[in-house]
Amino acid sequence: MHLAAHFPGVNATTVWADPRSRSQIDFSSFTHLARTAERGKFDFFFLAEGLRLREHNGRIHDLDVVGRPESLTVLNALAAVTDRLGLAATVNATFNEPYELARRLATLDHLSAGRAAWNVVTSSDAFTGENFRRGGYLDRADRYTRAAEFVATARELWDSWTPRGESRPFAHEGEQFTISGEFTVPRSPQGHPVVIQAGDSGEGREFAASAADIIFTRHGTLEAGRDFYADVKARLAAYGRQPDDLKIMPGVTVVTGDTDAEAQERAYEIRRQQVSPQNAILAAEQLWGTDLSAYDPDGPLPDIDPVLDSGLVKGRVLHGDPFGVVARWRAVAEAKGLSLRQTVIETTTRQSFIGSPQTVAAELTAFVDERAADGFILVPHLTPGGLDDFVDRVVPLLQESGAFRSEYSGSTLRSHLGLAEPVWKG
Repeated sequence: MHLAAHFPGVNATTVWADPRSRSQIDFSSFTHLARTAERGKFDFFFLAEGLRLREHNGRIHDLDVVGRPESLTVLNALAAVTDRLGLAATVNATFNEPYELARRLATLDHLSAGRAAWNVVTSSDAFTGENFRRGGYLDRADRYTRAAEFVATARELWDSWTPRGESRPFAHEGEQFTISGEFTVPRSPQGHPVVIQAGDSGEGREFAASAADIIFTRHGTLEAGRDFYADVKARLAAYGRQPDDLKIMPGVTVVTGDTDAEAQERAYEIRRQQVSPQNAILAAEQLWGTDLSAYDPDGPLPDIDPVLDSGLVKGRVLHGDPFGVVARWRAVAEAKGLSLRQTVIETTTRQSFIGSPQTVAAELTAFVDERAADGFILVPHLTPGGLDDFVDRVVPLLQESGAFRSEYSGSTLRSHLGLAEPVWKG
């Protein structure tokens, strides 16, 4: 089983009202979570990134007021206070250039002695693009076209140095990039930084099968996980790859208690904190695309149709067709007699493992054994102590059963993941 830690920050998962919550900017928060993950022998520490503060109804979205520090800068600092933990940065392939980013990632790989990873994301919205010289220039259909060539170009740059430390000129000419010259950073300790792809769409799955080492996904049930796992693994052969060449790691939450019942009570209270009355209205406005401030969060769902492309929400991604999602929400609310807030709680929960440490350990193991995942990226609800309980109470059980490592067997992230060093293609 592979485990990773997602740093909780600007998202609805984080419970800022909890008195144990701390800064999302202070370096002490990053070091606390990273050192906890390393104490638990996790594969890597994962940072998200946003390139613009989101807006809601003309105002900065509440969850963005704490700001978003730049990922690679933070991870370079963490390299100095960790020894084995992988360090994964989310960096956008739309608003960066291959030479610059390949250099920054190779530098992190050297500073960390082979622990760097790049989570490749894309963007096509003009709202984010306004922060950049070519704002909004990329058609949505071209996102993965550019991303695929971006990753291939970065690998050409990393391969422009031989394993013996000799520099060779590079030249790349393609639809997205035409560059040539000499790369300044020698081949890094693990050959190439590990590449992660975040996405569940058909084009995202294909991109992961062709170019990624890990796919960060989301699915809600064991059956859905098995279907996703089988689909993505089956795509690898077309690219001359083996099933183990790509690790499937869904993002999950975990809530534990001394008993299953106690854990369920804690999980319910956490969800009520995450989906406050205000956040319930915000979630509904994102879906409906219109001002719903006159609606009671403890009353019924709005009886109006969604407004498409209203511009009410900017910089946030809506997953799925609004009309289809609204229909699903209404069906759930009617079947279970739920209010608007209760429906948001019911329908927006990320795949969670809830129970005693023994129950959680058994369920995590079952997901891996039944080929619904190769591991998990844990998304805690507290900054920075949200992993403490899991590492103290669940990890030892996974280690005792042989489902998870007791010690690191290597020093690089590729060794943690069981991935071979890329063959040099100079």
